[in-house]
Amino acid sequence: MVIYSRKFIWNCQWDINPPPHQASRGALDYSLFTKGSGNEFVALLVYVDDIVITGSNLQVIESLKSFLHSHFKLKDLGNLKYFLGLEIARSHNGIVLSQRQYVLQLLEDTRFLACKHAAMPMDPKVRLSSFEGELLEDSSMYRRLPRKPHLTAIHHLLQYIKATPGQGLLFSADSSLQLRAYADADWGSCPDSRKSITGFCVFLGDSMVSWTAKK
Repeated sequence: MVIYSRKFIWNCQWDINPPPHQASRGALDYSLFTKGSGNEFVALLVYVDDIVITGSNLQVIESLKSFLHSHFKLKDLGNLKYFLGLEIARSHNGIVLSQRQYVLQLLEDTRFLACKHAAMPMDPKVRLSSFEGELLEDSSMYRRLPRKPHLTAIHHLLQYIKATPGQGLLFSADSSLQLRAYADADWGSCPDSRKSITGFCVFLGDSMVSWTAKK
């Protein structure tokens, strides 16, 4: 996979593109455009004045770059290394996405940069409630945390990410393209509303590409 990042002045609509570079706009994400399939597939992601181009064929990518240069004022930043808080690292094993710099800044802002490590993000036995536990005297730092047990849980989480600042997602170069999904539910587990908590994760080969957990 080849990925490039550029400064992009978005001064007109992508819809003006004539063939052969006419692309399809994403149905769920209007900032994503795709074209072709197989070895001819290429994707373009737009965010304000930045774009990311990725695909499996360098010649197709170079052709798209030349086409964009003819329509917009661009600055090529080369291989993608940092985008929207994500750090991208490459090796012969594949591509790793992490948020190391963001994590270190978060720990510094919360004064947890020198804290002790925690082995788990949260104690699985803890059940937080909006009505149990002592109220916080000063909630200005954590506006959405009503009580001290919530603050304790956040501090424990900060201790966990202190031990794993560079942990991320590996998209293996040798992974298959098989799509797998897993789901689970904890019925009636919310102590306040008795709502269930459900979650799912989706893997492309060995790489997790989507996940969520919610009431």
